[in-house]
Formats: sequence, structure tokens, C-alpha cells
Amino acid sequence: MVRVKRGVAAHKRRKNILRQAKGYRWGRKSKFTAAKQALMKAWSYAYRDRKVNKRNRRSLWQIRISSVCKANDISYSKFIAGLKKQKIEIDRKILADLAENNPEMFARILEKVKA
Repeated sequence: MVRVKRGVAAHKRRKNILRQAKGYRWGRKSKFTAAKQALMKAWSYAYRDRKVNKRNRRSLWQIRISSVCKANDISYSKFIAGLKKQKIEIDRKILADLAENNPEMFARILEKVKA
């Protein structure tokens, strides 16, 4: 049976880890163990913060919608409740975009909700 030497695969794996750690400070860019630990931490933060980013964006949309609603004498909660009652299924991302870039269309939606 032929002897399998695994150095090539190990070197490729280590080189890939070090390539991903490029730009890190101190030994974390050049020492395999430190780079691996730094990347594990970075990946966990990235996973967590993708969810945090979604939360922050939704919060921003709510603030934008709320400010336009207040300018038109209706609270955000009453506006959203009115949308549900009128069976208008537009998500907050689109509503925030309409409020910012197309105020006349948003005003028409507000009229339907108030009625």
C-alpha cells in the first residue's frame, strides 16, 4: 500500500487561514494558531452582527415612518394598525422608502389609513 503524505493538504489549509487573517494586527496575521483563534472570534461576531444589522435597519425604518406620520397627525402605532385593518400589506422597508422619496404616494396611503 502506498504511503499517503498529508503535508500538502495541511499547508494549503494553513495558508488559507493565514490569507483570511490578512490585515490583522500583531501575530494574528502570521502565526497559524493565533490567526485561527482570531478568525473564529471574527466569524462569531459576523454571524451575530448580521442579525443586529437587520434589527437596526428595521428600527431606522420605523423611525422614518414615525416622523412622517407625526407630521400628518397620526401616531406610528395607529398607522400600522390602520394598515392591518385596511389589509394593506406593505412592509416597513418600502413604507420608509416611500416616506423619504415619494411623499405624495405615502400621503395617499395615509388617507386610506385615516379613512
